[in-house]
Amino acid sequence: MRILALIAKRLLWFVPTAVGLIAVVFFISRVIPADPAALLAGETASREAIDALRTKLGLDRPLIVQLLDYYGQLLRGDLGTSLFTTRPVSADLMARLPATIELTLAAMIIAVVFGIPLGVVSATRRNTLVDHMLRIVTVGGLAVASFWLALVLQLVFAMDLGWLPLQGRISGFPPRPITGFMTVDAVISGRMDQLGSALRHLALPAITLAVPALATVVRFTRAGVLDTLGKPFVDYQNAIGIPRALIVWRYVLRNALTSTITQIGLLFGILLAGAVVIETVFQWPGIGTYAFEAILQSDYAAVMGFTVYAGGIFMIANLVVDVAHAMIDPRGGRA
Repeated sequence: MRILALIAKRLLWFVPTAVGLIAVVFFISRVIPADPAALLAGETASREAIDALRTKLGLDRPLIVQLLDYYGQLLRGDLGTSLFTTRPVSADLMARLPATIELTLAAMIIAVVFGIPLGVVSATRRNTLVDHMLRIVTVGGLAVASFWLALVLQLVFAMDLGWLPLQGRISGFPPRPITGFMTVDAVISGRMDQLGSALRHLALPAITLAVPALATVVRFTRAGVLDTLGKPFVDYQNAIGIPRALIVWRYVLRNALTSTITQIGLLFGILLAGAVVIETVFQWPGIGTYAFEAILQSDYAAVMGFTVYAGGIFMIANLVVDVAHAMIDPRGGRA
């Protein structure tokens, strides 16, 4: 019952959050000096033709009226039509969303699978050489620019060593589209060769995207484990002779992960935002690349559609994290 109340409370907060997010991005996108009507009409179009197209697109109306009209569109489930693909924005995003979700989930898996054990090791070996090395690495992971790391990985592993593909999502023909996730579709189709190709293409962008998330998971896990190791119940378990490894990995870790799990929800949104850069560098056909192209072309409908999708995914991820937090820590979830 408490979890249902938590879900209801979060869903109520989603509405003003979404309304505010859409308004901020809407007004920021209109500050861009490029004129989408002029871009769409072409370089040879006359001023009269551009003005007529601007009127047809509704870009000549007051901004507040355009924003209210957009809210009305959203209530009808309409994200508008892309100015340059001439397709519904929702269709464009749905076609590209699986690629972004697959990349983001792969990065999150890498960050969690490696970050939590490394955080535990760093905490249990506090102030040793291992701890100092891991702290240096995590600071570097947070400081490094994603686009620079992506270019370095491409140069080393794709161009110099030739171990991994430079760009794209798969070599040759893709598997039959079932779920939209290339790796899953390859497994369902029984094509292990396509699965191998998809994993090789996924490796570099996923690792690049995972580096800052991995550093964050290590740091929060370390802090949580250190705090929990100082609790009285740990001293009691040590006193009665429970093996140290069992105490750390079974009892301490569960109590220490609450702050780490809270950060995972935030990291998911950060990775979605970071995917715009990573997808562009690796030519990954996701919604990040779509958003980048839409910004360059001043395609307002596509930019707003990406904002709605990314905001929705971020809020859903945080809802899942809140529920997980409440289940792991029955004393109370995030307020």
